[in-house]
Amino acid sequence: MPPREISADLRRVMRTLRLGKLLPVLPERLRQARERRMDPEDVLLTVLGDEVQRRQCRRVAMRSRRAGLEPDLVFDEWDTSARITYDRHLLDELRTLRFIEKHHHVLIMGPVGVGKTMLAHALGHLAVRRDLSVHCRTADKLFYELRASRLDDTHRAALQRLVAFDLLIIDDFALRSLDEMQTNDLYELIEARHRRASTIITSNRDPSEWLARLADPLHAQALVDRFVNNAYDLVIEGESYRKRQKPRPAHEHGADEPTNRV
Repeated sequence: MPPREISADLRRVMRTLRLGKLLPVLPERLRQARERRMDPEDVLLTVLGDEVQRRQCRRVAMRSRRAGLEPDLVFDEWDTSARITYDRHLLDELRTLRFIEKHHHVLIMGPVGVGKTMLAHALGHLAVRRDLSVHCRTADKLFYELRASRLDDTHRAALQRLVAFDLLIIDDFALRSLDEMQTNDLYELIEARHRRASTIITSNRDPSEWLARLADPLHAQALVDRFVNNAYDLVIEGESYRKRQKPRPAHEHGADEPTNRV
């Protein structure tokens, strides 16, 4: 039985109630209801359930976008067959997000291209779905924004905002040396969030190498000590994950061109 066309009156009422997004799927839902002779209450529950799910997905997508999370960097896209090694039991534990409840940090460390960014963003997406506040930036962009905030006298407010997030993700840390201003900003962030909120840092350098890249030795030692001794260490080793994302013709292994960034 083909779906019936929705009447103009029903379309007008649904749009008045701001349920217009249901119109594309409503004919099929009504067809199913007629075939199964569903109770009207069940039909209403099914249709409205579709709208609740759509709004929840839209809300999560908007919050993820505001958090700075890449939409494709999620665990559903994580390739467990990649030629990399890491502590799978630890990753399973991190996915429970208990580390956020306990205000612990996470250091995701490894060479270039092994998937550090993807895992950090994927954990961020999980946190957003649990209604936690998340903010994700590369280290370069984070320090650029903090430097710019000094120009319009909003630096203190910007730092306080960063401190308040349930989860702060700093990606690609220690690629470059930090000047005194950047070192001070990082120290304030780590100090203020210590035992109060969780931070994920991805880096291709061991924390012992961070000290030489920070301008102030005392602040450097203090912030590294606070972060490292309250952090889970997820170390990834192996070949670059990006090799599996190299563009290639669709006929090769039946693969489409990948788009993920890791």
